[in-house]
Amino acid sequence: MSQEELEAVIELWNQQFVELGQKYAWVQVFENRGAAMGASNPHPHGQVWASGHVPSLVTREDGHQEAFFGREGRPLLVDYVGSELAKAERVVAETEHWVWLVPFWATWPYEVMLLPKAHRPRFTDLTSDEKADLATILSVGLKKYDALFNCSFPYSMGWHGAPFDGEPGDHWQLHAHFYPPLLRSATVKKFMVGYEMLGESQRDITPEQAATTLRSL
Repeated sequence: MSQEELEAVIELWNQQFVELGQKYAWVQVFENRGAAMGASNPHPHGQVWASGHVPSLVTREDGHQEAFFGREGRPLLVDYVGSELAKAERVVAETEHWVWLVPFWATWPYEVMLLPKAHRPRFTDLTSDEKADLATILSVGLKKYDALFNCSFPYSMGWHGAPFDGEPGDHWQLHAHFYPPLLRSATVKKFMVGYEMLGESQRDITPEQAATTLRSL
């Protein structure tokens, strides 16, 4: 997609957050790509779900960020971006306003997070320059995914930000999760089975190895 086409998608996301955020506590913008993720269409395609309650995973994120903000007076994920940029071990790509990185707690082999450098609790807080720059880093990051195993790389992604529940949400930092299922090739998928389902997730490669591989593409 061209820069202009990507910016049009980003503006549509923003419009949906603005419109639905006036009526619902949670607006989940997400996208699925590829048959490996259960997508019937070969191209990435998005959905928006809105609900009057905040989902459980988001509630957990909210609690951790609020606790950190209460102790330190700073947003947790803003601090986290700063530490990752300082180490540079798990950063895959960086633009003026955004960072694409493999989080140290990643479960999927090539899982990444996309975060703004400035404090932006919600998608609707992004400036016009940040939205244009978002199109740039999305193009860079997704092309790296496609180049990894020379295939149309499958994934599910979605945006998390402060809920629209009337609270200020200053402890939040906007971010997107990318969950791709491929492990060693275009045909070898990572499965969560056995101990991973019953105990805890196990990584086949380290976050640093994943970041180094993606960064080199």
